[in-house]
Amino acid sequence: MIQPEKIIIADDHPLFRQALLDTLKVKLTQTQWVEAQTIEELEQQLHAHNEADLLLLDLNIPGAHGFNTLIHVRNHFPQVPVVVVSAHEDHDTIAKAMEYGAAGFVPKSTPVESILIAIQQVLLGDIWLPDSFQQQQKSDDNSDIATRVASLTQQQYRILMMFAQGMLNKQIAYDLNVSEATIKAHATAIFRKLNVRNRTQAVIAIGQLDLNDTNFTDD
Repeated sequence: MIQPEKIIIADDHPLFRQALLDTLKVKLTQTQWVEAQTIEELEQQLHAHNEADLLLLDLNIPGAHGFNTLIHVRNHFPQVPVVVVSAHEDHDTIAKAMEYGAAGFVPKSTPVESILIAIQQVLLGDIWLPDSFQQQQKSDDNSDIATRVASLTQQQYRILMMFAQGMLNKQIAYDLNVSEATIKAHATAIFRKLNVRNRTQAVIAIGQLDLNDTNFTDD
């Protein structure tokens, strides 16, 4: 199990926050937890702990205005992946959260054990979404996979092809002369655009297309 050094949790509901922390601390024994109950506190904590491994964000934290906080965090602290933890779990809210840069979406009705799994997947660079959301998306995946692949940048496409070759993040980072963290960030963006959770699903998705004969040119 991955033991992240530091996780920020931004939620103004003390009972939920404490219950979540009590459970996660049993498993993540080496993790430092940083708490914020308002947008102002979150901003302060992000500046003070911008090396945090993850942010668990409640969209309804006091001072937030819809998805504005998520967008702000992704723009100003792109190195910190965000998992939205919300009482709202309708399809549109989840889809918009992912569109605006979340690496995962965890409804508050989710069992804590599943939240731990979500955290682990996101720390690995994968995407985590509720099964119910994934089921609704399946019917759309086959029809728009070409459009989704077309939305990838040249670098993202190159990395996706390396995934298809079975290369590890460390190998890809070496070949592209970038950090492994950069590859993980690209991977998260790729998974989001392709609407998949991990590299295995990404490779399966593109397997529906004959990509090997497609020529891409640099911008």
